Amino acid sequence: MAVATSKETLCINQVIGQKTDTAMVEEDFVVPDIKPDILNTIRTNGNVCIYKKEIMEGKVKIDGAIQVYIMYLADDETSCIRSLNVTLDFSKTIDFDIVKEGMTLEDKVVLKSVECRVLNGRKVSVKALLDFDIKITSNEEVEFVKQVEDIKDVQVLDSNVTLNSLLGSGTTKVYAKDTIVIDNVDNLAEIMKVDFTITNQETKISYNKVLVKADSCVKIVYLTEDNRICTTSQIIPIMGFIDMPDVADENLCDVRYQLKNLTIKPNNVEEHSIYVEAELEIVCYVSQSKELTILQDLYSPSINLAYKQKQIQAISQKEIIKDVYSIREKQFISEIGNHKIYDVEVRPTILNQTILKDKIMYEGQMELNFLFDADNSSRIGTKNVVVPFNYAMDCKGAMPTSQIETKIGINLQDFTVLSDENIDIKVDLEFVVSLSNNQNIQVIEEIDIDETRNNQRCSLIIYFVKPGDTLWKIAKKFRSTVANIAQMNGIEDENKISIGQQLFIPSAI
Repeated sequence: MAVATSKETLCINQVIGQKTDTAMVEEDFVVPDIKPDILNTIRTNGNVCIYKKEIMEGKVKIDGAIQVYIMYLADDETSCIRSLNVTLDFSKTIDFDIVKEGMTLEDKVVLKSVECRVLNGRKVSVKALLDFDIKITSNEEVEFVKQVEDIKDVQVLDSNVTLNSLLGSGTTKVYAKDTIVIDNVDNLAEIMKVDFTITNQETKISYNKVLVKADSCVKIVYLTEDNRICTTSQIIPIMGFIDMPDVADENLCDVRYQLKNLTIKPNNVEEHSIYVEAELEIVCYVSQSKELTILQDLYSPSINLAYKQKQIQAISQKEIIKDVYSIREKQFISEIGNHKIYDVEVRPTILNQTILKDKIMYEGQMELNFLFDADNSSRIGTKNVVVPFNYAMDCKGAMPTSQIETKIGINLQDFTVLSDENIDIKVDLEFVVSLSNNQNIQVIEEIDIDETRNNQRCSLIIYFVKPGDTLWKIAKKFRSTVANIAQMNGIEDENKISIGQQLFIPSAI
């Protein structure tokens, strides 16, 4: 017979599975007739755009494109610098046996490398390596017994826990649009390189909505009609609202930005300007911290009870921690000397991380790809430099068993050639750490009266404490109560009993 109880429901956001994979995308392209032949390539880079993501039975599919910018030396009389822009489409299917429709996909797609090989003067082969970091989560509504209603002498063992419960998630689409004005003497010929990054991310909760704000940073290297290489940059603010019922100021918002499409082209309306339009998808996960009293065990001295228990894995602590690590150093690079630097591509990479108590130790490197003026105006040079770094980030609540996800953004980058031909390097790396600690807890789902068990008891028992015993275990075993045993044996602290100690166990009734 079922026992009357009051129950509570908790929404648990569980990680179903994580997987990393790679994909090699390769395609041949023909140089348009309006462009000169290619002698050799100077630099190739690209931006990843994700068009579509699907979760199907047993697999995940991601469709997108890599917008590739190829800078090359022309095979003509002037040997000038030109560029070729191509789009490399990709579709990646990742097998996930336990994945089902309705689950949530968190993905990170990184362009690991891209290269261009000259097949002949009018044809090139572009090859790109993509890294996929996939995490599948699922929301599970867990119902558990909070209190027993109709048994007066029920004895309960409970524990107070603080868990993170997923309040909800939402998605919005935003656009970063602007016109970048260049110098009036620059007649734009070609766009040679584009870098697009998101920095200064902020969230604000108000009136059942989450306000998301950030800066999109666009840096463009372009060629003028008189064969000069120039650079320009612009910060375009972006803002969006995500509907989230019952959201409160104390809730935690985990926001992720993903580039869906990027358009960079000469402005047809206004001269000496470049039109920029970026389409971004913003996903927000909101969780709340809840203090709960969880029943761990129960019994009745007068009634035989049986119950069904379930183990769940919940997040006991979730935090998002931000910090900035500044790199300041001077380097002499003989190839550059006192020449002008057009552009520096910055790629920070974490090589190793160690989680300690309240601290994370990072070992990494910052790869710098310099584009600079060579010995004559018709040529440019490139140089790769690796700057190692070690960073200890204070992270309250971290422990060796914590789950962490680290994202690195670039808040500042400045490279100045000094009078002594040293390069003054200033880079600020923003570390954004999503920290969580998992906790396995037992909850009671159902309680029944067991009428098959023998209800016979003795009025008094002498018992000697064994290893692993607690007053709760002893009281439950002999159908007594912790309070009665403690009172009869003069025990002041119910949590302190010793092995071999003699106890008198009274019957509860």
